[in-house]
Amino acid sequence: MTRENKRKILSFIIPPILYVLIRIIQLTVRKRFHLPSSIPNEPVMVAFWHGKLLLAPFIYQKLRKYVKIGVIISDHFDGELIAKTMGFFGFETIRGSSSVGGIKVLKESFRKIGEGYDIAITPDGPRGPYQSLADGIVSISQKKKLMIVAFNYKASSFWELKSWDKFMIPKPFSTVDFYASEPFDIAGLEKEEAKRVIKGKLNENVKET
Repeated sequence: MTRENKRKILSFIIPPILYVLIRIIQLTVRKRFHLPSSIPNEPVMVAFWHGKLLLAPFIYQKLRKYVKIGVIISDHFDGELIAKTMGFFGFETIRGSSSVGGIKVLKESFRKIGEGYDIAITPDGPRGPYQSLADGIVSISQKKKLMIVAFNYKASSFWELKSWDKFMIPKPFSTVDFYASEPFDIAGLEKEEAKRVIKGKLNENVKET
């Protein structure tokens, strides 16, 4: 069997299994949501660390009555698995990253925004370094004048993978605090200052490790 055929089989089998496992975790943890007082009706950018991808969809579902979001996900095979898993939540995906296919990602993101979609991004993905910020989130937010909402969560008990992103998996029956920041603006800020503001918001309620 060729590598391509193996990947096709895995991309068919793994995403529904991942979705079920995520749902089991979500159903078995005690949830406390800390949400903004309001969120604009127009599109926003949603940002969360790569290591906190697992339960981020449930924060978004608390914020928006209707799911209309495009999630920027890399073109790697791991990204294919994530993209198909996100599809079970009703999320659409934009394939690529700031380092690979960056122009394509910008064009597709702008098109989605024009159609009223929110845009989600892991600014340190897909390869890190840990809690670094690539330029994509700044470029999209400033060029399209979008507010940003930062997601994060912490769990009273969890597993942490030995991966570059320190991927967190809350343990069943733990308490999980979910955070979404008040929408904030980075218009007019220089790139590095904008990155400092975004990183501060992402870690506002969860101590950086």
